[in-house]
Amino acid sequence: MHKLALFRLHLIVFLWGFTAILGKLIHANAQILVFYRMLFAAVFLFVFIRVFRKESIKVSKKIFFQLAAIGFAMALHWYCFFYSIKVSNVSIALSCLSLSTLFASILEPIIFKRKIDISEVIMGSVIVACILLIFKTEFHFKEGIIYGILCAIFGTIFSVFNGKMFGKTSSGNIIFYEIFCGWFILMIIYLFSGQIFQMGEINYRDLALICLLASVFTAFPMLESVNLMKYISPFTLILTVNLEPVYGIILAFFIFGESEHMSPIFYIASAVMILAIIVNGLMKARKTKNLN
Repeated sequence: MHKLALFRLHLIVFLWGFTAILGKLIHANAQILVFYRMLFAAVFLFVFIRVFRKESIKVSKKIFFQLAAIGFAMALHWYCFFYSIKVSNVSIALSCLSLSTLFASILEPIIFKRKIDISEVIMGSVIVACILLIFKTEFHFKEGIIYGILCAIFGTIFSVFNGKMFGKTSSGNIIFYEIFCGWFILMIIYLFSGQIFQMGEINYRDLALICLLASVFTAFPMLESVNLMKYISPFTLILTVNLEPVYGIILAFFIFGESEHMSPIFYIASAVMILAIIVNGLMKARKTKNLN
């Protein structure tokens, strides 16, 4: 069962890595892409929870508004991620996600009221140095790097606060309301800004790809990751998820060719960042083992 769980885990991380590929294949801009991704994903989750599982989606007003706020952070995270891809490339967007380690090392202790782990800050600082090196050597992608950093910030906010919600209602409800509320808030913003009319500027090819993105590459892996927590440790999950940029960058290199070819310094810096994240995870595992 453990081996099967690990295979399923690597499968969903591979699927997450492929979302960046789909983001580049979809011609619609980041605003339209995220709007329909969240809408379709919310519909798929609602059908799965209510029709197939026949579970209630009732939550208290307090939990609803908390999930709505987290869902908006998720929407901003996805928007910055896909915008980064549109103005630069897949490799830049994915490499910037590694900054989440530094942001989490600062935000998580504040939210969960624990001491800041110096080793996490050191590892995060190494990652920042690598990002600065990438910024210097790939300056022509500066806009993509800036939005990639914003993506990491909003992703960290989403992940940390999401961790406080588990146990307050079912995992399915948490994911559903976050995605649905994120979409609803975007719709309200687009209504008041007049951008809602742009949502119709999309072709059937893009709609089909976004539908695929919302179901196979969003709703399914998010639900599957929650189910896998029954068989694997949170450490294994987090450590394996860090392979997402690896899968994504390799896939982009072979699928898109020349547009994804970066300087040698970029690949060295990316490798150092990923290695730093893995080392940090191993150090945490060792520390937990010693405490037990």
